[in-house]
Amino acid sequence: MPANLTLKGVPDDVYERLKQSATVNHRSLNSEIIARLEAQVLTRRVSAQEHLFAIRPTRDRLTAVSFDHTDVDRFKRAGRS
Repeated sequence: MPANLTLKGVPDDVYERLKQSATVNHRSLNSEIIARLEAQVLTRRVSAQEHLFAIRPTRDRLTAVSFDHTDVDRFKRAGRS
């Protein structure tokens, strides 16, 4: 069963920013605070090795394609920046 918390002494500027963020995210203030707590507390730290493993396939695909200056100029003239 979820626990209930009461926050006391929340600075006015923090409260206002949380309210604004809740509005932007279409959440209640309570839901916004829970979402932010979950993101902060439940986020799993990823090691450098895990990052490398995840990005290697993309890096390998990108290194297979290369453009020189003439290609870039041609793309710009074709309307692609």
